[in-house]
Amino acid sequence: MVKEIDVEGLDRLGSVPLIDVREPDEYADGHVPGALLVPLGSVPAADLSQYRGSTLYVICKSGGRSMRACEFLADAGYDVVNIAGGIMAWVTSGRSVVEGSSPS
Repeated sequence: MVKEIDVEGLDRLGSVPLIDVREPDEYADGHVPGALLVPLGSVPAADLSQYRGSTLYVICKSGGRSMRACEFLADAGYDVVNIAGGIMAWVTSGRSVVEGSSPS
């Protein structure tokens, strides 16, 4: 079972390892500040070894793709948390986003 938190919980945590599993164009349109782009199709091949031993938070548009990524990563031994509601919930809550291809 994959753990989940809402966007309020994510925001309260401050700076945490956060990957965004949407496609590059979606990411460029707006993402959570500090989120690293790792499209869902790239997750199996991505080198995320720097996150072993810490909790990795995963976000997408609404929570479906990030849940699939979390399930894969949990099976690979990562401690993961899905962000319920995804970037849609983040934006709807009035939180800021970063545009472009850079995490910050």
